[in-house]
Amino acid sequence: MITIKDKVRAFIVDNFLFGDTSYELADTASLIENDIIDSTAVVELVAFIEDNFGIAMVDSDIVPSNLDSVDRISSFIKAKAGTPTV
Repeated sequence: MITIKDKVRAFIVDNFLFGDTSYELADTASLIENDIIDSTAVVELVAFIEDNFGIAMVDSDIVPSNLDSVDRISSFIKAKAGTPTV
């Protein structure tokens, strides 16, 4: 079974590491501090989350505490997916 974390990792490797599976991307590694994502990449990441997980993100969701590592992204998606939309 493919997990949320697997999908997120695959997206990051394919889109920001250009398919380089030899890069050791730890689940807790900062994507910003390790120069894996920049502001343009964040927009791509938000689109990926919205399209693949049916989550409508608002500006207050687009912060490093939600999007700066594989773990943080996965936790954010799980939390938002479990929250009823208003």
